[in-house]
Order: sequence, then structure tokens, then C-alpha cells
Amino acid sequence: MSTSAFVFAAPSTDPIHIHGQSSSFTSTRLVQSSRCARLTRPATLMNAEGATASKNKDNKAQNKKGAGGGAGAGAAANQPAGAAANAIASRAQDYSQWYQDVITSAELADSSPVKGCMVIRPHGYAIWESIRDYLDAKLKKRGVQNAYFPLFIPQSFLSKEAEHVEGFAKECAVVTHHRLRIDPNSTTNQLQVDPDAKLEDPLVVRPTSETIIWNMFGKWIQSYRDLPLTINQWANVVRWEMRTRPFLRTTEFLWQEGHTAHATAKEAYDYAKDMLDVYMELCETHLAIPVVRGMKSPSERFAGAEETFTIE
Repeated sequence: MSTSAFVFAAPSTDPIHIHGQSSSFTSTRLVQSSRCARLTRPATLMNAEGATASKNKDNKAQNKKGAGGGAGAGAAANQPAGAAANAIASRAQDYSQWYQDVITSAELADSSPVKGCMVIRPHGYAIWESIRDYLDAKLKKRGVQNAYFPLFIPQSFLSKEAEHVEGFAKECAVVTHHRLRIDPNSTTNQLQVDPDAKLEDPLVVRPTSETIIWNMFGKWIQSYRDLPLTINQWANVVRWEMRTRPFLRTTEFLWQEGHTAHATAKEAYDYAKDMLDVYMELCETHLAIPVVRGMKSPSERFAGAEETFTIE
């Protein structure tokens, strides 16, 4: 798990300094910026069914082999129903399989018919609710207000933030048409994209909300009297991942992103560091995950940031 705080410089003609932070089901990252905030994500339950099927096949073979002798047959007969299917691999021998087995056995998540996505089952979602409720209470104590922004972001908005978006541009899902139709050449009523329904400005399915949130902040902030402005959003985001793993990396994941604007750079820095402490406390006291606090090297900084603070 890693958490990062990002600091962005506001233009010299702009007296507003921005902070942002975010967190996801599996990792947390804090953004301090003249711009944005964000937290990291859960990934997909990949190959769980295949792994279970293979494991069941091995177990059946083992049981069949044991049936040839009295001891083997007796041991198999005494196993409770489903014990073989729910067996958990040794963490020391196969860490990756152990991780998948724990998620499956605890019924935290399941594979999805949508490639790269997972279904978060009730036990898994209860963990997210616990994280959300804990963090939401901390945010509200600091005067942060929750809001919600559109899932779709005009591609033109992201084009204005090329440096910031560059890091995940290849992971963006894009909506280019707004309507389907029945294929006139199909005899089975197959659907196809209506070529006459192409969007003039394609819409990106939210990879992060900085651009659209700051578009709104530009309307809401008219003078220093409107500062500080502290807004948080609980939402889902989409990053088109090639390799996925449950609760570590998935195409769609749940997260929280906070965005704040301040009159001075010091206020923005102080707020970012305070939120980094909140995330550290969340990890260590609520999730029992020890973390190390530090600062990212220049090559590892969040795109466009002056500094990136992190807990890992």
C-alpha cells in the first residue's frame, strides 16, 4: 500500500494554491496541489475461477488415488463437504495462489463477466464501508464537504492538462458515440454503434476528476473570501489495466478524492501533510498496516507536482 501527497505550483498570477488527496479500496495516496487530490485502488479478481477449477481437479485426482488404499479412502471420506475446494495454498510456497485463495475462501470478491473488473461481494464491501466511514468522519471534522461530479469528462478538458494526464492517458476509456442501433445487415437483430451518433467532443470515463472539479472551482471561487474551499468525492474510476489482480489493480475501482483550494502555498502544504497523517493513521490504526513516511524522488513525483510526499 502506498500513499502520496502531491504539491503543485499555482501560476504566478493566480493567488490560489490547491491541495488534493485520494484513497481507494486497496491503497491510499494524497495529492497536495495547486490542483488536485486522489487515492489508489483495488484491482481485479483474475483467474480465480481457473485456479479453483485446477485445484479442484488436482484434489479429485488425489482423492481418487487415495481411494485405492484404506487410509486414503478414509481420509477423503472424513473431509467436510467443500473442504477440498476451499483449501488455501501455503503462503510460503505460493504467495500469489495463497492471496487468491484467501479472497475466494473469505468471499471478498468474485470474477466478473467484464474483463479486468471484479464483483465486490458483501464481505469485501463491508471492508470498504469501514474504510469509507472512518475516513469520512476524519474529513468532516476538518470541515470537508462531500460532493459528486460527472462520471464522463470531455476529452478537451484532459487535453488542457496534458502533463498531468500523460501518466494514465493510455489507460483511459473513451465514449465516442451516444446511441446503438440494430445492424440492418443482421438476421439476428445484432446491435451496432450508430455511425450517425458520433460525439463532437468524446467523453472520457472518469480516470480521475481533477479537470472537471477545477473547472467548477473556477466558477465557485470569486475572491479570497471563498477560501479555503475543501471538497471530497466518493466515487468509482476507470483505468484500462492490462494485468489485474483483486484489490490491487483492476479496470474499475472505488476511491475517494479530495480537492482543496487555499490562499497561500503554506496552507496548501500544511493541509497536504495533515492529510498524509490521516492516511497514515488509517493504515496503521484502522487497517493494521505499518507504513513508512517519506518523499518521492523527482522521477517518481506525481505528474506536474512540485513535491510528492508518500507513505508506503
